[in-house]
Amino acid sequence: MPSHRLDETIAFVPVRIAVLTVSDTRTPANDVSGDTLAQRVSDAEHIVAARALLPDDKSKIENQLRAWIDDPKIDVVISTGGTGLTGRDVTVEAFRSVFEKEIDGFSVLFHQISYDKIGTSTIQSRACAGVAKGTYLFALPGSPGAVKDGWDGILKWQLDIRHKPCNFVEIMPRLEEHRH
Repeated sequence: MPSHRLDETIAFVPVRIAVLTVSDTRTPANDVSGDTLAQRVSDAEHIVAARALLPDDKSKIENQLRAWIDDPKIDVVISTGGTGLTGRDVTVEAFRSVFEKEIDGFSVLFHQISYDKIGTSTIQSRACAGVAKGTYLFALPGSPGAVKDGWDGILKWQLDIRHKPCNFVEIMPRLEEHRH
């Protein structure tokens, strides 16, 4: 496992993160993956700016993503659920419909981390990430383990401006430079 280097001379910048659970079976009372993700966001001293639970419905997911992308109080959206291969799994299609740019390396790195834990079963996940109108979008699988892998192994570090040699936060001001 690579070491993560934080430059302690740089002030931490909290990021405003919306947490979305996509599931036909979860409720606010039993949303373990959403709770796990929200807790990790808070523990890292970021802000849970919004939270929602939606069924596996592409148009509902797209509408929620667009609303959060257009909300200046949200910097990042992280979802859990709906990234598998079954007929109801449409989170990835919803995310890709709003991406301006896909972050291909996120999926590659997620699978590498996941492979170390669950072996070839990681191939059944379609975790993905991208950017739209200056908002980062990350779709994680629906298990608490996958949420931990995605947050602990990637997002905790890339959403910390102190992480070196580079991170997602430091380039946030430049995500929309093509619009100026």
